[in-house]
Amino acid sequence: MEPLFGVVLALILAVASAANDSCTCATNKWAVCAQDGPGNCTCRLAGSDHPVDCSTLTSKCFLMKAEMMPLKEKRLWRPPHGVLDSDGIYNPDCEDSGVFKARQCNQSSTCWCVNTAGMRRTEKGGRSLSCSELVRTRWIYIELKHKRSSNAFRVPDVTKALTQLFESRYKLRPKYIAAIKYDPPLIQIRLHQNKKPRWDVDIADVAYYFEKDVNNDSVFHSNSKLTVSVNGDALAIEKLWIYYVDEKPPEFCMRQLAAGISAVVTVVLLTAGIGIAVLLVLRWLRTRTYKKFECKEMREIKTTSSE
Repeated sequence: MEPLFGVVLALILAVASAANDSCTCATNKWAVCAQDGPGNCTCRLAGSDHPVDCSTLTSKCFLMKAEMMPLKEKRLWRPPHGVLDSDGIYNPDCEDSGVFKARQCNQSSTCWCVNTAGMRRTEKGGRSLSCSELVRTRWIYIELKHKRSSNAFRVPDVTKALTQLFESRYKLRPKYIAAIKYDPPLIQIRLHQNKKPRWDVDIADVAYYFEKDVNNDSVFHSNSKLTVSVNGDALAIEKLWIYYVDEKPPEFCMRQLAAGISAVVTVVLLTAGIGIAVLLVLRWLRTRTYKKFECKEMREIKTTSSE
């Protein structure tokens, strides 16, 4: 009887272990998941405790908040790359829907306005700073440079492979891929999304996931290295640039622009002044040498005449 009980207990433990292993979030390695019922796995995002829909991408705002969590577990860590912008990674304020709040502030009471990609679009100010709206990032330009291969890729094949990648891995519908241009080894991808229906992924989230995949810091639970195959040949990406274009231009203060222009003008004037001074000195030295030579010749002529 005891051996039979041991076998049954082992089977129960094996099933429970398998259930726990399957209770993970495929699209977010930072999600904390728990089995709260038979066949029911609930995942929440570290840092915000919001439920996570693991069938699609997690919003960039929630991901950035999770990245700022302290090291409580081995899998909750701050990646070395963070957000690739001029201000670095920060702990954002997110709406319940996952979008960025229009105004972001840090712990020192410094605030600024952001777009839907979480990028700063105004000068920094105090708590009194007002951001009337969350401006949408409508265009995203992605530039890739792949390692040179002995086998040349055909343009239609590259376009097909990247379209399938964005559709299958990042859940982006092809209609948001405005263009793909290939001029070996440079690849240019243009994403366009005027409005985002609730059921579609945001192109800013897609760009963030893609950037982390290329930098070997995947958000996906498998954490596997991104592989892009073109007709069976690997497309090895070695460089990546991402540019964000909003539906309204940034509102940076003109004083900063004027200060930059003044600095450039000052440098140009100083360079010109130094150049003119050098030319004058060289001209003076040349004239002085010529006068010395002329005086020497006159003395020689006078000496010869007296003789």
